[in-house]
Amino acid sequence: MSMHNRRTKIIATMGPATSDPETISACLNAGVDLIRMNFSHGTPELIQRSIKLARDAAKKLNREIGVIADLQGPKIRVTKFKEGQIILKDGATFCLNANCEENAGDETQVGMTYKQLPQDVNENDTLLLDDGLIELKVESITDKKIHCRVINGGPLSNNKGINLKGGGLSTPALTEKDKQDLKAAIEFNVDYIAISFPRSSADIEEARELIKQAGGKCGIIAKIERAEAIDNIDAIIRASEAIMVARGDLGVEIGADEVPGVQKYLIRRARELDCAVITATQMMESMIINPVPTRAEASDVANAVLDGTDAVMLSAETASGKHPIKVVEAMSKICVTAEKHREAMTHKIIVNDQFGFIDEAIATAAMYIANRMDVTAIVTLTESGSTSKYMSRISSGLPIYALSRHQNTRRQVTLYRGVYPIA
Repeated sequence: MSMHNRRTKIIATMGPATSDPETISACLNAGVDLIRMNFSHGTPELIQRSIKLARDAAKKLNREIGVIADLQGPKIRVTKFKEGQIILKDGATFCLNANCEENAGDETQVGMTYKQLPQDVNENDTLLLDDGLIELKVESITDKKIHCRVINGGPLSNNKGINLKGGGLSTPALTEKDKQDLKAAIEFNVDYIAISFPRSSADIEEARELIKQAGGKCGIIAKIERAEAIDNIDAIIRASEAIMVARGDLGVEIGADEVPGVQKYLIRRARELDCAVITATQMMESMIINPVPTRAEASDVANAVLDGTDAVMLSAETASGKHPIKVVEAMSKICVTAEKHREAMTHKIIVNDQFGFIDEAIATAAMYIANRMDVTAIVTLTESGSTSKYMSRISSGLPIYALSRHQNTRRQVTLYRGVYPIA
């Protein structure tokens, strides 16, 4: 059972590079455990087609795969430029104008998707565009216009993101588009829905209510990409089935230098609170073009594994990159090698903890015994998947086989580290 040699799960984003049955099959063979459908790109029809192709491929391989629907969320973006792109020069003035026509951007001004932005920013704030490549300083605000000075210039093209350095923009986490996409995702019977830019557990509870109203059974993944989310992290973790360390927007808001320490903290906190955790963004970025990863990328993936992440995620690498199969193979190899190290297997059971649930107590006791006896594997009979999740929170080198009669449970446990579903 070669795929059971790796405990950390691999999530691959589907896109143009992974849209034919042969490539999808090859990616699953190379080690993909879950697929991610990004609702920021692609129509619901295309997304539904990709899900069907992936599930058909998994069925032929006699495997279960998980499906994650990733909602776009309220990402604030510039609108479009007349020429498609401009060059902003250092020291120039530039205006973000809520009244600017959709396609009328030029070297002096551009519109934005969030019309309230002028009310949400103050003089001397720093706005970061295109994942931080462009830096603007707010000099003044008049009615619907934010007048800025360009600190770091460069090319700026259509629909690039806008972040406020330090966080604090007050857009709601679920847009109208997200609510429609959430309904579509439930129709497609996805296993998890990822909520973008939640600020607090209230955003997760709102999504849960909408899922319930639509008759869905899927779990919720909270994407941690706002500075405020870190301040409310325990409540967000408790409200979710999983969290995603979404390092792109998070890095823009809190600074790239803060991300590694925050990532370690989030992984640890999720495990302590019996929640699954995904590490994402730019993990194998250079392999969008190159056939092999950099040393830094290998270290990045390995460190997430050593810290105890349940899953590592590929974005553009598999969605639009040149080497979708090679990147999965490379990532899988790095995970397997990292898991051989002692840190990846050390387990810490807090003896004086009070258990909230009977199955949590049983799971912990079983793992305590298994880690101290000559045991080859652990088999758990599970209805909801929670027993196998509790077991997977305690690090060990043992495979945990989750036997369930419910297909949606078998698909959901594909996310948990070291857990393998069996019908």
